[in-house]
Amino acid sequence: MSAFSYLTHLECSRCGQWHNAEQTQTVSVCCGKPLLARYDLARARGEWQRESLAGRPATMWRYQELLPVRQETEIVSLGEGMTPLLRCQRLGQALGYTGARVLVKDEGQNPTGSFKARGMSAAVSRARALGVKALATPSAGNAATALAAYAARAGLPATVFMPEDAPESAKVQVAASGADLYLVKGLINDAGEMVAALKEERGWFDVATLKEPYRAEGKKTMGFELAEQLGWRLPDAVIYPAGGGTGVVGMWKAFEELEALGWINARRPRMMIVQAEGCAPLVRAFHAGSETVELWQNARTLAGGLRVPAAIGDFLILRAVRQSGGTALPVSDAEMLEAARLLAATEGIFAGMEGAATVAAYRKLLEDGTLKPEDEVVLFNTGSGLLSLDQFPVRAPVLRSGELPQPRSLEDTR
Repeated sequence: MSAFSYLTHLECSRCGQWHNAEQTQTVSVCCGKPLLARYDLARARGEWQRESLAGRPATMWRYQELLPVRQETEIVSLGEGMTPLLRCQRLGQALGYTGARVLVKDEGQNPTGSFKARGMSAAVSRARALGVKALATPSAGNAATALAAYAARAGLPATVFMPEDAPESAKVQVAASGADLYLVKGLINDAGEMVAALKEERGWFDVATLKEPYRAEGKKTMGFELAEQLGWRLPDAVIYPAGGGTGVVGMWKAFEELEALGWINARRPRMMIVQAEGCAPLVRAFHAGSETVELWQNARTLAGGLRVPAAIGDFLILRAVRQSGGTALPVSDAEMLEAARLLAATEGIFAGMEGAATVAAYRKLLEDGTLKPEDEVVLFNTGSGLLSLDQFPVRAPVLRSGELPQPRSLEDTR
């Protein structure tokens, strides 16, 4: 019988120094860098078989052995995870590549409408188990709605700081879930500074991206699912919209853990990250050969989740991209809008701007030969377009009673 969790300790992502997993932790005390959860993988390999997953609930907690909870009663869940992996033949045809092997992992079907549900489920579960009494986070929108929902589920107070121009849907969901909401004249890094300035005084535990160890653990389950849904193999490439980049860090960690268990081989997908032209610090650092990013000045993009001027996990994201033989590229807001409409019209998947960015990137990578149509490529739609309806204006004719509509094309609604 396998353990409920093989969690052993936390490790500094820069120097490897050991940190106690049974105490609340933020970043490493040695280097001030993200902490990574470590597990007894040798023991897990001997005791835990992937066949045991059969019959387990279709949530991310089916991988409980490599998640940071000690017992089932600690889990705070709304049914997150096991999102569909959808083959998109019509999308490939629309891009001009009949037979293209492209799939979309649709994270918009998570409980709060985005992949942030995974990270907050793990983070809130572990925080409550360790005795945390109040939670706070800066957010561009989707992490705020996830924290508010999971904090409510856990019975914990939550405080959220968001840019003033965050999507209205996020503001409504946060308020409806009972969290305290503050709007900031600035970007997510400005919101983060406010949380940092007040958290000690107010008794908040900060669950900002990679400033605590467990949101990445929830996000890594995207990697577990990807392997399981493909029959315990990995695709040729993954295209991922990187703001804070926790998903890339988490999935790269998941692949290492699955190999250590003997569940997959050493083959890895090329990790390809896409950012907005108006805020692309990781893209700039990648092509400059740098391990870290410089703060992006005057960040501008309609994709709120990509409007992150600097990421604390920059070196981890860039390391994964380089080790995998991947790349980094920017796309424009106009290209994202066009891609969102194309994906919805061809496959019925209504993606947010961030997810649409992967479609735009896929087109560019096919056109410049970085990817070939025969490459099996997974695009991550990290959130539903329903979370940001104001970004998709629609023009439609108004009919009087008895008036019949004229034939229209898709172009008429743009």
